[in-house]
Amino acid sequence: MRTMLSPIISKCRMKNYPQALRYLLVCLSILIITVKSNSQQVNTHKPISGSDISQQLDTYNVRWDTPGPSSSQSMPTGNGDIGLNVWVESDGDLCFYIGKTDAWGAASATEKNTWIKAGGVLMKLGKVRVSVNPNPLLKPGTPFEQILKLHNNEIVVNEGAGDNTVQLRVWVDANHPVIRVESKSVRPVSIKVTLDDWRISNGDTILTNQANKITWYHQNPDDADSHLRGIIFGGVIKGNQLVYKDDTTLQSHTAVTNQLISIYPLTTKDLSPGQWLSKVNKQATQIDELPFEKMRLAHQQWWDQFWHRSWIFIRGDKLTDSITKGYILQRFVTACAGRGAYPIKFNGSIFVVDNPSYRPNAKSSVSSIDADYRAWGGQYWMQNTRAMYWPRLMAGDFDEMLPLFNMYAQILPDNTKQVKKFYHHEGAYFAETSPFWGGLSYMGPEVKENWTGHYFTPILELSMMMLDYYEYTGDQKFAKETLLPIASAGIQFFDQHFGRDAQGKLLLDPDNSIEMFWKVHDPAPDIAGLHAVISRLIALPDNLVDGKTKADWRRLYNELPELPIGDQDGKSVLLPYTGPQTAKGHNLENPELYAVYPYRIYGLGKPDLTLAINTFAVRKFKDKGCWVQDPIQAAMLGLTDDAQTDVTFDLTRKEPTLKFPTFWATGHDYAPDEDNGGNGENGLQQMLMQTDGKKIILLPAWPKGWSADFKLNAPYNTTVQGKVENGKMINLIITPASRIKDVVDLTRVQ
Repeated sequence: MRTMLSPIISKCRMKNYPQALRYLLVCLSILIITVKSNSQQVNTHKPISGSDISQQLDTYNVRWDTPGPSSSQSMPTGNGDIGLNVWVESDGDLCFYIGKTDAWGAASATEKNTWIKAGGVLMKLGKVRVSVNPNPLLKPGTPFEQILKLHNNEIVVNEGAGDNTVQLRVWVDANHPVIRVESKSVRPVSIKVTLDDWRISNGDTILTNQANKITWYHQNPDDADSHLRGIIFGGVIKGNQLVYKDDTTLQSHTAVTNQLISIYPLTTKDLSPGQWLSKVNKQATQIDELPFEKMRLAHQQWWDQFWHRSWIFIRGDKLTDSITKGYILQRFVTACAGRGAYPIKFNGSIFVVDNPSYRPNAKSSVSSIDADYRAWGGQYWMQNTRAMYWPRLMAGDFDEMLPLFNMYAQILPDNTKQVKKFYHHEGAYFAETSPFWGGLSYMGPEVKENWTGHYFTPILELSMMMLDYYEYTGDQKFAKETLLPIASAGIQFFDQHFGRDAQGKLLLDPDNSIEMFWKVHDPAPDIAGLHAVISRLIALPDNLVDGKTKADWRRLYNELPELPIGDQDGKSVLLPYTGPQTAKGHNLENPELYAVYPYRIYGLGKPDLTLAINTFAVRKFKDKGCWVQDPIQAAMLGLTDDAQTDVTFDLTRKEPTLKFPTFWATGHDYAPDEDNGGNGENGLQQMLMQTDGKKIILLPAWPKGWSADFKLNAPYNTTVQGKVENGKMINLIITPASRIKDVVDLTRVQ
């Protein structure tokens, strides 16, 4: 204050009173702004800054004080492509399964499950066991600790006490295809590494007499589907001072206090076993030539940058700590599997485990299910897969979305050819259920209806998601090479595949209303998708889309039918399809609410909000968890209580047979169910913030009893960071600052 007053005093002494008065007014303005700002920022909790993130994350590290004894008691870790389930058995042996996003095997010839046979099997590469001698856990009551350290993404196991203490550290390099296991002990110990392989008689080969290393691979049979034929996956295990004992075992040459074990996984296509071997050895040599400590530091830096992209920490009732943990760990598990060659599998990701008591159906007897198994098989189901990917936008995890987009971009050319062959017109669509190589079946109007046959919606939702990705990132290369080819093909398909009614409107018939109603008339999800996607395509910059194409889109947009609306209990509601509501339902879904999510035609600040709220209130299915969209739709409609209840359910719904807190319950899928966690993430984000074009809506469905520190991403390369205290937004930081004009804080509007 003294500094501010100095110019005024000086001007008064010089008798320059007008200028002194101007200075005084400026100072008073600054003072008023400062006081007002400070009054909004008074709180009992310091806001989280980037430098605090490690300390905050440490409180959510997963800590166990009892070993295993099986893979059901495993912790996940991974680098986005290679994933591990890590556990310690009762005898102190460290064990882990190795998963990989491209380890596609073929189903056995005796497999009867159609879903498994159709899409291949996303297998484990194998199981590794690390033994220490003398064993520090031989005596009952010996101290034990297993910790998942989130900030650096490493699992640390501490066994024993005093001079018998042994520490094992496991991590998968964020930047290179290598798994590291480090041992450190007070006294010298002997280390043994063993490959446990259960597929020797079913496609796996372990090389013999390898020089101080273990080498193994799985090769798909020659009679496998052509897309699976030629795939080889496996790895090499080695370490300094580890010597050959037998083809599956390495052991210490002499007792040591420090040991590094390295495992180098590799998947190839259309190479011979000899070529695979040459390539995996070359990969290992190249990695070995890099400075180890620099690699560790770079790994830690990658994860530090990841955690700085976004965060949500909430406080309030007794469940908020568990909800925060659920959100953080789900995002972590997604990152551990989200940067590979293929998208995340909704039915377990790469973290499925042995399931000896699993019953595939009510009629089956209890059978031993190993870690290669997953219910619903290896195909991708778009309605399930999407759940993990929508939350990546606000989280800022854009790199994790590319495997999804790239897979469908690779599918597009063959699907386009099949549409031309089947229907003699242009365009393409994606089947709701397909293997990673895509493909379509003929589904003309005369074909008998089924769950996913006359179901053309996925390309619309994928286009909606890609439009968001472009809006968030501004990546014009992506828009030109990925978004526009896919979105254009989808719009072209709907335009040419369906006829017009007497009023010249597009007539979507026969067309499934998702899996719920089969071969109906003008289903709501497709109408909503076409309205949402085409209007956004038309708004793209002229340097991306030529005038003729936009004119064609405008013509089709004007031909779109309106969403079906009916009456229930005297109130207007959205309907799942047009016409008499007599179709038999086949699933547990509410297709009429697709106009809220994912297509966002109705929502806060948009016309006819009451219509959408009425529809949500009378929805037929009010299920929770798994792929159910209620938490997201409730948040988008500003229904705070419903959103809070459903998000809480999703982000605390641990599978009781699994130990890790965010290995979610099976639900309608298979554990760990990735749909459940993804929808929980999405719902929580939408409660805090929603976006509509350039508008950023804060606290649209936030409970007054919950406080929060958060940082989220918004379109146009924007981040929104702030704090919620006593139902109000404080400490708001918008980057870039110019975007502050687009912010709507609903707690101040109300």
